[in-house]
Amino acid sequence: MYAIVEIAGQQFKVVKDQKVFVHRLQTEEGKKVSFENVLLLSDGEKVTIGAPAIDGAQVGAKVLKHLKGDKVIVFKKKRRKGYRVKNGHRQSLTEIQIENIVASGAKKPAVKATKKAEPKIKATAPKAEAKKATSKAKVEAKPVAKKEEATQDLSKMTVAQLKDIAKTKGITGISSMKKADLIAALS
Repeated sequence: MYAIVEIAGQQFKVVKDQKVFVHRLQTEEGKKVSFENVLLLSDGEKVTIGAPAIDGAQVGAKVLKHLKGDKVIVFKKKRRKGYRVKNGHRQSLTEIQIENIVASGAKKPAVKATKKAEPKIKATAPKAEAKKATSKAKVEAKPVAKKEEATQDLSKMTVAQLKDIAKTKGITGISSMKKADLIAALS
């Protein structure tokens, strides 16, 4: 049985008990890690292909050690110009060993919604008192807010949209107007 799984942005064909070098994982040495992004599973003659990943499939692995790869030398040169730059790079890697491949039945972490529901219950009483006190202030502020929203909406529109609105309102001479003139004429 083998699987093609995506680990740290790269795809690997893995078999049980295989050791693989992958980009550095944020897991401590000796800990177990699981990868749910399984793209293909093959069990003898039966091949399952995901679209893009197989639901419920999982590959389990154990982190053996963190290390650095071989040095790669990056040498840049432009002839006849005296330009030479030499840099080195060592990739941070993690060595993992594949422990198991599960075709189905992998558990996904459940989202807890109970913690979010409790604060809503406590917050409803203060809101009711605040609504009574500020209802008069809101009534007085509504006409001002509508005018501000209208001017903000006009400034976000394109010149073509503003010209269409001006045509529907019957404003003349819009062909020579700029955006600021159109906004002033509409408000």
